[in-house]
Amino acid sequence: MDRMKKVKLLLNTYYELLYKRLEAKSNDCKEMVRRVLQEEIDKQGWEQFGEDKFAAYQEACNAFIMERLEMYNPIGTQYLFDQGNKTEAFELELAINWYDSRGEYRHLVESALEKSDVKGFEQKLPQLAQELIEEFGAYPDQSIIAGYKVRPELNKLPDYVVARVIEKLLL
Repeated sequence: MDRMKKVKLLLNTYYELLYKRLEAKSNDCKEMVRRVLQEEIDKQGWEQFGEDKFAAYQEACNAFIMERLEMYNPIGTQYLFDQGNKTEAFELELAINWYDSRGEYRHLVESALEKSDVKGFEQKLPQLAQELIEEFGAYPDQSIIAGYKVRPELNKLPDYVVARVIEKLLL
């Protein structure tokens, strides 16, 4: 198997493992979202949050978690789009996101490329995917958290809360 096929297989295994872990802990998400959201609102001193606004942000966070689950779903993006459309979809996502995850993605792929040279690669796939999770967490969480910390804003809050919750669930 050539290196690029191995990298693709490893990244697919990484996403599948993320999906399985998050799906298994999905019952914990709503309470964690509520706590992390309240913690961040208090930390930033955003006092304009009444019950309705908090509920709307909490609902947005819960929807983003479901969206992220679908992003990692092994039956989803791996099989529904041909390669050309996947590349265009990735570029569109980069353009509409407030954070820039290209560097994080490049590092993830570089690490997968290094791991693709491991002897007994196919037998070690689950272990190698676990190593990627330990090294990078869930892509694109590092970019979201770093971008938010540079400039915390309400429009970034749902993405940030979701990234923090997902990272806590992966521990």
